[in-house]
Amino acid sequence: MSIRDLADYPWDAVAPYRERASQHPQGIVDLSIGSPVDPTPEIIRRALAEATDAHAYPQTVGTPALREAIVDWYARRRGVPDLTVDNVLPTIGSKELVALLPTLLGLGEGDIVVHPRVAYPTYEVGARVAGATPLPADDPAEWPDGTKLIWINTPGNPDGRTWSISELAAAVTRARELGAVLASDECYAELGWDGPWVTEPVPSVLDPRVTGGSRANLLSVYSLSKQSNLAGYRAAFLAGCARIVGELLTARKHLGLMPPAPVQHAMAVALRDDEHVAAQKELYRERRDLLRPAVEAAGFRVDGSEAGLYLWATEGRDAWESMQRLSELGILAGPGPFYGASSGEHVRLALTAPSERVAEAARRLLGGNL
Repeated sequence: MSIRDLADYPWDAVAPYRERASQHPQGIVDLSIGSPVDPTPEIIRRALAEATDAHAYPQTVGTPALREAIVDWYARRRGVPDLTVDNVLPTIGSKELVALLPTLLGLGEGDIVVHPRVAYPTYEVGARVAGATPLPADDPAEWPDGTKLIWINTPGNPDGRTWSISELAAAVTRARELGAVLASDECYAELGWDGPWVTEPVPSVLDPRVTGGSRANLLSVYSLSKQSNLAGYRAAFLAGCARIVGELLTARKHLGLMPPAPVQHAMAVALRDDEHVAAQKELYRERRDLLRPAVEAAGFRVDGSEAGLYLWATEGRDAWESMQRLSELGILAGPGPFYGASSGEHVRLALTAPSERVAEAARRLLGGNL
């Protein structure tokens, strides 16, 4: 597959619904794309400013301060106490890593890349760009021989699916049987809402209870876009198997994939400050507590969504009909078909609009006639 074979960017199909929602007398409430709207915390912006004398090339491997901050963060926030700086690597946001990982691992024709059935589309795109075969499959028992890379997403985008310790351990066992790399995209891990995640932290694939003492062929991917409002910084990292991290580092050096030096400095500061993360989570909790009851009162069922940044909702009809009906209330959602063939009746509602706009959406849903 070449770049020319990629489909048009799918969000272009949402334009008519955006136009209809924009015609609402009180304006559009855009809940379609999960791009942060809240300010980047001052402590991080100040750190970025302090590092703007960046005359030399940045380090692809990451500064010592950043690598140590990532190691400390995994120990403090993810229950992974035994990493070293050789197990971590910064990336230029997480999307480029997701898209490029099959290529950087040397996958190609005949290799299978497994990804969730309901999924962020970049897992499939990355496989196709490498010439590999993408396969949507959630149950480890469905992962076939020939699988070289397995993506799991916990908590999931868009459905909030969150893997327990026992589920992660079963996934690791199956990946080892296949000799496959297991990569866990965990960028919503700080946003647990329901079930066990009210009181327990969302586990990582690198948790010692999961790994059985070996990180071989295991990777955890994380982004600061959500917890620290750093989407515009392109600030992310991976951790796990030292062999794979070393191979990816070599490839990324050759390709010039290096986060800017000021961003690396800001990331280190962000990772060491938990206060702003807790404050941001509370903002999302307040918005969720406003939006979910209104969505359900309007006739939608919210599926999953026990963690993460979205409500995954259906009213039992074609997603594009729901998109139209919501747009008539001036609300723009994300269409489920973007996230897999099994999502034709769902829409995704993000918690990333300003609080007053989320409140306005709730008012319309409660008072509107869907």
